[in-house]
Order: sequence, then structure tokens, then C-alpha cells
Amino acid sequence: MVKRRVQTRIERKRTGPEEWLVVTRRPLADDRPLEPRASRDATDQDARHRYQYYLTPTDGGKMAFKEPSLGELARVIKAGACIEASFKRGKGEVGMDEYQVRTWQGWHHHMALSLLAVWFLIGETHRGQQVTPALALPQVRYGLSVLLMEAFCTFSIASICRQVQRQLMRNEVARLYHYHTRNCLPPRKLRRDIQ
Repeated sequence: MVKRRVQTRIERKRTGPEEWLVVTRRPLADDRPLEPRASRDATDQDARHRYQYYLTPTDGGKMAFKEPSLGELARVIKAGACIEASFKRGKGEVGMDEYQVRTWQGWHHHMALSLLAVWFLIGETHRGQQVTPALALPQVRYGLSVLLMEAFCTFSIASICRQVQRQLMRNEVARLYHYHTRNCLPPRKLRRDIQ
């Protein structure tokens, strides 16, 4: 990422305001789900990298802005991508764009409920991406019942552990398949454990 102060032009004739030009470069193989979107005119690529260009204002009328750091600009660009993804999810999953209201109050009510639903879905998605517990309650019950029955049967502790491990692997493969059917990548730890 690099930034430079530039002088823009309006309609190729008049001189426009001074702005900061921010250029970001990413490898083409970078498959991030929340990649910042620039307009098609502001995106370029070569054999190995994709370049995106952003313009930010340097002054707000009578008051000049202080020069932002590269870290701050990167944070704002990333936040813009997250906000766009949230709005896209809201329009696709909770009907944010499917309102039929007659007053501003009704529109605000619909938007507030839609944004709360998106917030809930994002929270549940993040909660679901956390590491799964080692054993679920049914697996603990099964293990205890087999241990208690060990006196009457010929199960060994090693065979019980193998059965529980097999069940855990089936759960993780099912979770991986769930990510695969939704066309999204599972967390890296899950990919590492399965392979």
C-alpha cells in the first residue's frame, strides 16, 4: 500500500481539489472473502498482482484534514469492504431491500429490524467458526455408558477411544462439508486438522 498527494482535474479542464491517492496491491492468488471493492475503472492487474486505487480528500472546506497513516487508511478500506459485505448479506438474507412503507418512520423501523437481524447472523457466523468442543454431550454419554458396561462386555479402553475418535472425525468432516456446500472456506485450523 502506498499513498501520494495528487492534484485532481474536473472534466479534464479545471483543476480540482488536492487529494491523497492510495494504491493497494494484492497477489492474484489471494482469496480473501472480504476483499475491498474499488470501481472497475480503479482496478488494474498484471500477471501476478491486482492494483486498486482510492482517492481521499485532503480538506473539508475551511478545515484541512491531518494526513492519515497507512495503517489508518488500510483499516478504513477494510472496514468499507466489511460494511459492503454486511449490506449484501442483509439484502440477500434478511430482506433489507424488500420494504413497502409509506412513512419515514416505517422505513426506519424496517431498517432497524433488518440491521439487528444482520448483526445477529454475523454474530452467529463468528460463533460457529470457533473451534468445536472436543466432545459433545451425546458422545460423553456414549463413552460413560460403554465404560459402565465394560464390566459386563469385553470393550477395552482403547476400543472406546477409537470409537469416540471416529465419531469426532465424522463430526468434523460433516462440518467441513457444510462449509463446502455454502461455497466458503472453513477456518484454517479445521482445514489443517482434517487433512
